[in-house]
Amino acid sequence: MVTDLTELILNTLRKRKTLRTSDIVHRTGFSRAYVHRHFKKLQDSGKIVLIGRADQAHYVLATRKAKEKAIAQRGHFVRTYQNKDLQEDRVWDQIVHQTGIVFGVPENVMRIVEYGLTEMLNNAIEHSRSQFVRVRMMRTPEGIEFSVIDKGIGIFRNIKEQRGLRDEKEAIQDLLKGKQTTDPQKHSGEGIFFTSRAADRLVIKSSSKRLIFDNRIHDVVIDKTTVEKGTVVDFFIGRKSKTTLSSVFRQFTGDEYEFSKTEVRIALYKAGSTFVSRSQARRVLAGLDTFKHIVLDLKNVQAIGQGFADEIFRVWKNSHAGVIIEVRNANEHVEMMITHAQTVKPDSPP
Repeated sequence: MVTDLTELILNTLRKRKTLRTSDIVHRTGFSRAYVHRHFKKLQDSGKIVLIGRADQAHYVLATRKAKEKAIAQRGHFVRTYQNKDLQEDRVWDQIVHQTGIVFGVPENVMRIVEYGLTEMLNNAIEHSRSQFVRVRMMRTPEGIEFSVIDKGIGIFRNIKEQRGLRDEKEAIQDLLKGKQTTDPQKHSGEGIFFTSRAADRLVIKSSSKRLIFDNRIHDVVIDKTTVEKGTVVDFFIGRKSKTTLSSVFRQFTGDEYEFSKTEVRIALYKAGSTFVSRSQARRVLAGLDTFKHIVLDLKNVQAIGQGFADEIFRVWKNSHAGVIIEVRNANEHVEMMITHAQTVKPDSPP
């Protein structure tokens, strides 16, 4: 009977092109729950897809066009992750491939959302000491918003303790300076700094304090809020935003790019420089998606961190398989870190 009901659903879809659970219930007399289980099995196996919601929901055969339409309608994502071996790029991949949140969104807005989410999630992974991290993202008529929530030590308290400051007010003042970090061996502290300037609005809540960056009115506000255990970061950007990551980076950094017709040379030329963080790597890579050949000149770079190397030579390279990254003038320590990043085997999404 299971096979017969499955075949009945598929054969009916081939003839009618669209089908509701109630159609099969009325035709067979089986309970709605029983019929729904068979629709769900066919959906999970990739043979059919669900289009629409509530009383408008119906199933169609899983053609490419139907899948794209179904994915595009999924404008909401909520998931709680165990903070063990969690990788922010895997979470971003899940959002891109399992929802339609960034479907059809302008490229500049999508890149800012990607940068902001991965930076804020990485902060929670590396610094919060929270057992779990919750990620929410949704698409609205106005734009895209997300939240990263942890129940750890709290960002302001962590900065206060790690930097020996008197109170959390001083911690916020320290954070506002930009490029501050409680773990300089792993991070540059740029993530919040650049995200707060690329977003239309970024709100960081922790303890009894709320720090608001509102670029729509060019203002930064500190006020009281309900006591939060851990940290809540809320991000919003409008779909019509004209801001680009590269313009934000150029506003606060020196000229590190030399463009040619077929390739781009990145001269990280500051003598004795150390590049440790994913944030630095993402800044270097911003705007390079259209190039087929990138020359990465590491002359005078003393060291690079695991996060920096992993972001360029695994995460970014995996999503830009046709791009050649040529490394020049790297010392033996830098070469070792690059080799390690290139030989890490891909794992499954969290």
